Amino acid sequence: MSDRQAILVTGASSGIGEASARVGISRGARVYASVRKPEDGQRLVSMLGPELVPVIFDVTDEAAVTAAARKVAEMQSGKRLLGVLNNAGASVPGPLLHMSADELRGQLEVNLIGVHNVTTAFAPLLGCEGANQLGDGRPGRFVMISSVGGKRALPFIAAYAASKFALEGYTEGLRRELMPFGVDVVVIGPGAVKTAIWDKGLSFDQTRYANSVYAPILSNFTTAVAKQAAGGLEAEKVGALVWRAMTISAPKTRYAIVPNWLMDSFLPGLFSPRGLDRVIARRFGLTGRS
Repeated sequence: MSDRQAILVTGASSGIGEASARVGISRGARVYASVRKPEDGQRLVSMLGPELVPVIFDVTDEAAVTAAARKVAEMQSGKRLLGVLNNAGASVPGPLLHMSADELRGQLEVNLIGVHNVTTAFAPLLGCEGANQLGDGRPGRFVMISSVGGKRALPFIAAYAASKFALEGYTEGLRRELMPFGVDVVVIGPGAVKTAIWDKGLSFDQTRYANSVYAPILSNFTTAVAKQAAGGLEAEKVGALVWRAMTISAPKTRYAIVPNWLMDSFLPGLFSPRGLDRVIARRFGLTGRS
């Protein structure tokens, strides 16, 4: 183990996770990169060098996450992690009335339960009490990737928004529970980012809604979201903010980072919930029946 500071990044195979790993290494850190496939880990090492250490696990597999935390603790040789980025996530789109309980459960399993699995397993490596508690160095810090959808929900990605709303509440309570250890918890809520999650989210099978009132509305929605994604933030900008949130002495509890602050944050905040309903209805064609 070198004397470098070290961080863990989940969902490091692409997007915000990969960008955060790249920024961390550029700042002189060792990065433990959580990926599900060994080939993704090998690709990251070839791109970013030997200070990128792949850690293979799926965040929904509690036993695998626990085993990975034990392995990282051994490699750290008593030295605490600088931070843990809970970034791994998924989007399960579609109208809620057509979504099975299993589909909704799967969304929450990745975006909330997966975060919990990583948090409980790796908290001791930041300085909290636990089986693998490390005591060398200052207390580390959790950074959680939420979304603008963690504060405001759009139609047809309501399951995703629900998982991020839940993550925001989870984070707020966790931050207060970890105060005795000096371990901070910071949320980052990005707007549209140019990542693979958009491609996956927009490629869902819409034929199941062919006989539904939602069929033409979903077409409008996916077109609008694809356009928004094309103008999204570069993942590296979020990666730089992640590093800042992990390292500055007095971070905010939550950071919003959006492509257009006026249109994506300020103006929507001026509307009442009913007023915003009307704006969204006009935008996507969600007109009521008489």
